[in-house]
Amino acid sequence: MVWGLIQNVRQGLKYRGGWKNLLEHMYTNGDYPFKFGTFMGADAAGNRYYENRVDYPFGQHRWVEPGDIHNFDSSSVAPEWQGWMTSQNDAPPHKEDDFIEDAMGNVPPLESRADAPDSTHVGHQEEMFHFHHLHCQSQVRSRGYGIGNPVVGLPPHAKDSYYTQPGSPYNDSFVKPSVAVGSLDANGGRAYKSDKWAERLRTSAEKQKILDQRQAQAKVAMDMAKKQISMTKKQRAILARGSGTVVGF
Repeated sequence: MVWGLIQNVRQGLKYRGGWKNLLEHMYTNGDYPFKFGTFMGADAAGNRYYENRVDYPFGQHRWVEPGDIHNFDSSSVAPEWQGWMTSQNDAPPHKEDDFIEDAMGNVPPLESRADAPDSTHVGHQEEMFHFHHLHCQSQVRSRGYGIGNPVVGLPPHAKDSYYTQPGSPYNDSFVKPSVAVGSLDANGGRAYKSDKWAERLRTSAEKQKILDQRQAQAKVAMDMAKKQISMTKKQRAILARGSGTVVGF
C-alpha cells in the first residue's frame, strides 16, 4: 500500500509537472491530483476535461479540473460539456458533428415528405454567450447599488444578467415610466410626479413664501368670519342671498 502511494506520488509529480502544481491540485481538487486520464478538451474558461474508463468506475471516469481554482463551482462547467460530464452523451463538444453524422447512418430515411430545415432531430441551438466565462448568468448580479460585482467583473451601474419573471420587481417590464404632472421651473428643470415630490424639490425660501401666503389667506378668512359675526341677522340673510350690498360691510 505504501509502495503504491509512493508510485502514485511519483506519477503525480510527473503528470503535474512538479511539487507546486501537485500541492495546488491536492489543495483545490481533493483526490484529483492522483487521477490520471486522457485529456478530452477544454472550454473558454480554461477548464480541462479528462476521461479514464479503465481505472475508475462509471460515474467517476470523467472529471473536470478548473481553470480558475479560486472561483469555481459546478455552474462553471460549460453547458456544451455538461452533457458529456453527466454521461448523457459520449461525444465531447468538438466531436458532436461527427457523432451525429455517424448516428444518421444508422437511421433509415423517412419515406414521407419532410420540410424540416435540418436533417437531424437535434433542432435549433442558440449561440452560446459567456460573460467572463460564467455560464450560469444568475451570478452576474450587482452586490449593491452602484458598486457592481468585482467577484465576477460586473462594473458599477451595469445591468444584471440573471433571468427574472415579467412580474418580478427586478424585471424591466415591471418598472413603470415616471410621468411628471408639473414642474417648479418654467423650463421643466424641476419636474415632479406628485405634490409630495414637489415639496421635496422646493427650496427653503419657496417653502417660506408658500407658508406666508397660507397665513395671509387664513388671516383674510378670519377677518371675514369676525365681520360676519358682528352683522345682524338681516344683514347675514341678505349677504347669503347675494342681493345688493350690505351697508357697513
